[in-house]
Amino acid sequence: MTERHTILSGSAFEEQIGYARAVVDGDRVHVSGTTGFDYTTMTISDDVVVQAEQCLRNIGTALAEAGCTFADVVRVRYLLPDRADFEPCWPLLRRYFGEVRPAATMLVCGLADPRMKIEIEVDARRRTPPHEGP
Repeated sequence: MTERHTILSGSAFEEQIGYARAVVDGDRVHVSGTTGFDYTTMTISDDVVVQAEQCLRNIGTALAEAGCTFADVVRVRYLLPDRADFEPCWPLLRRYFGEVRPAATMLVCGLADPRMKIEIEVDARRRTPPHEGP
């Protein structure tokens, strides 16, 4: 049977809506759409680049708990209400994903809270440790 478990970040949204920050299913890790809220204080910046950086910190925490890093990301989705906010984030996104080059999609859509300027979702694949023994 495939190992499956959830990772919670402590975000109030996870409890209110009924989802997990990430689901680990065997070697696959699915990180939910993650916004720029600092989940310890439930505060969010007005700046889209600051929000994007917080999204990536939140995602990095979930990936680490799943036994992954950004190097394991195979798919990323960017969701923004305003397409003009995407390009200012490119240098930051390149810093995190430039070497990895995951498949990527950017969508323009409404987000759950008008303070949210970007949401990022990733899928990763955990690397299988080398086989030991005979």
